[in-house]
Amino acid sequence: MEEGAGENSDLKKMVADYMEGGMLENIIDMFKQDKGMYSFVADLLSDERMRVRIGVTALLETLIHEDAENVKKTVPQIVSLLKDENPVIRGDAANILGIIGSSDVIPSLRELSTDGNENVRIIAKESIEDIQARG
Repeated sequence: MEEGAGENSDLKKMVADYMEGGMLENIIDMFKQDKGMYSFVADLLSDERMRVRIGVTALLETLIHEDAENVKKTVPQIVSLLKDENPVIRGDAANILGIIGSSDVIPSLRELSTDGNENVRIIAKESIEDIQARG
């Protein structure tokens, strides 16, 4: 069992490194081939490297059109990041939830409208507006 966890850790690191290197197309193909990789989304969004977090956003923006069912399965793990201590991660999570567009997350996003960080509040409000605009 430990070996599988180690393999997952290595795979997550490889995906993050590929993201940082700008190899988004490769990662999109990997996610299409192995739906289990969606379990990495929260960890990738929590990565300290900005290029990795931007890459996850681009990944999900692409896959929401090609594999919406699996992208929507990531919502609970992304919602959990709305409570992260880092405001950048909270803002990134709110932005991605707006991209995914599930109206179920509006109450969670509304909670961020009183966040201590102005940018997080703005992103949360914009995400709610985006979701509502799509109906």
